[in-house]
Amino acid sequence: MTELNTVEHVLTLGQQAKKASALMAKASAATKNKALRHLATLLRENADALQLDNTKDLERARAAGLAEPMVDRLKLTPQVLETCAQGCEQLAAMPDVIGEITGMKQVQSGIRVGQMRVPIGVFGMIFESRPNVTIEAASLSIKSGNACILRGGSEAIESNKALTQMVQRALADSGLPTDAVQLVQTTDRAAVGQLITMPQYVDVVIPRGGKGLIERISAEAKVPVIKHLDGNCHTYVDDPCDIDMAVKVADNAKTHKYSPCNASESLLVARGVAAEFLPKIGAIYAAKGVEMRCCPKAKAILSQVTGANLKDATDQDWFEEYLAPIISIKVVEGLDEAIAHINHYGSHHTEAILTRDHMHAQRFLREVDSSSVMVNASTRFADGFEYGLGAEIGISTDKFHARGPVGIEGLTSLKYVVLGEGEVRS
Repeated sequence: MTELNTVEHVLTLGQQAKKASALMAKASAATKNKALRHLATLLRENADALQLDNTKDLERARAAGLAEPMVDRLKLTPQVLETCAQGCEQLAAMPDVIGEITGMKQVQSGIRVGQMRVPIGVFGMIFESRPNVTIEAASLSIKSGNACILRGGSEAIESNKALTQMVQRALADSGLPTDAVQLVQTTDRAAVGQLITMPQYVDVVIPRGGKGLIERISAEAKVPVIKHLDGNCHTYVDDPCDIDMAVKVADNAKTHKYSPCNASESLLVARGVAAEFLPKIGAIYAAKGVEMRCCPKAKAILSQVTGANLKDATDQDWFEEYLAPIISIKVVEGLDEAIAHINHYGSHHTEAILTRDHMHAQRFLREVDSSSVMVNASTRFADGFEYGLGAEIGISTDKFHARGPVGIEGLTSLKYVVLGEGEVRS
């Protein structure tokens, strides 16, 4: 497909999405829920066929020398597909917020004023690697009464095409427009440039991928962008804390899966518990092959751990999102230094405190400037499905419109509604 044809292709998608969005906005909750439940059924019934298409992407990625953490993101395992299906069902079971009126109050003139929740209209989704994002974006788009245009990475093109066909089949079988969910069918990079500069058709763009992709889209887009640049998440082990619980959570936060943006990349440990805590977590990280980049105090304590892969941390390490079996470790004096460190070096994504001190927990929740802040829980919970949102379109570290995992409400807007009985302004 030539660049001219790519531009025309994306323009056509935009025109079709705009028309479909009007139909989706007035679709009943029952119809949208029917489509979601049907999509869940289709995903389960076609799991084997979907994995065959996914295999083509995996083979091509490995042949191209794609790093293994990136290959891992590409996989449509039975567990991934089942999670997608459950997400669709969870969304179908949730109340429909479209058309909901809140805050209705009567003012001095006699009119009543409130706000109604409405769909955004059309959103463009640009993402890399994970093909399950196709289902997350599509299902949230259906539930929220929007239309969407999806542009996945070239490394997942076969998987994304197959999944989009499942979505469009579910839409058609439920009486909804198939153009409500469309996939850019070319891997030409010109498609991204066109998609993010069509304010006449696209109301918001949501990039989900590497920092380079998101920086490019933020710089070039002519439509609003919901984004997060990276996920430098922190786990802070406080004094006092339950050491065994802290070991369990710090292990999960780092090693449950290395590639997601909600994996902890930095471990901060209060000086008062470092001597007891660090050898225990260090032994687990060593056994799992995790490289530890340490401040001098942490390195001195961890040097007693057999087989520990220790390196001196540089200042850049405190900023780093590794997406790999690497973690930075620093001993801090206590809560004040931990909060200051996180707010300076973090990416405002997700941070956790492991503590037995209620006041420390409350200060951490109030003062840490991130989209998700946790007490005594793994950062790996920062996810729309785990938060009970059904699915997520992405995680926003912006402070306007949507923040944290973006679910149904993040894909809606509010408009004022006024109810009167013939009042006129004097």
